[in-house]
Amino acid sequence: MSKNLRIKSALKRAGVSKVNSPKRTPSHKTKSHVVVAKSGDSLKIIRFGQQGVSGAGKSPKSASEKARRKSFKARHGKNIAKGKMSAAYWANKVKW
Repeated sequence: MSKNLRIKSALKRAGVSKVNSPKRTPSHKTKSHVVVAKSGDSLKIIRFGQQGVSGAGKSPKSASEKARRKSFKARHGKNIAKGKMSAAYWANKVKW
């Protein structure tokens, strides 16, 4: 299978328009977002984020939101550092 055909197939299966571009999936049973991650020649469909739960955002206002954000980053720091091929990376980028 050619490289372009493999990418197009993965994009169509995931329902996104381009690689490394996350999209909300409101109709998915458990996951809130999907992305087709590409790093080098590797290609992977990643579903991430708990449905119905919002992160604290990039600039949390209240002390509890700041604590939630800090806890998430402490809990998933190693996985976030793995880069684009991990769900934690995308959850951190989109929701936290």
